[in-house]
Amino acid sequence: MEVLQLIAEGHANKQIADKLFISIKTVEKHRQQLMDKLEIHDVAGLTRYAIRKGIIENPQGTYKSPSHP
Repeated sequence: MEVLQLIAEGHANKQIADKLFISIKTVEKHRQQLMDKLEIHDVAGLTRYAIRKGIIENPQGTYKSPSHP
């Protein structure tokens, strides 16, 4: 879960590895396992998933479609 949060917050693999005291390869493996399990194919998808699940907040606030007169 922590790896997902850091990925979704935009941290690079090296930053995540340094912060969690794990290797870059371990970060890559965790990311790939998450993507496989969740059937998500890119980091943007992981970010959207993390926002939907409340793991991170949408940095731009909740999207609201413009109202039409």
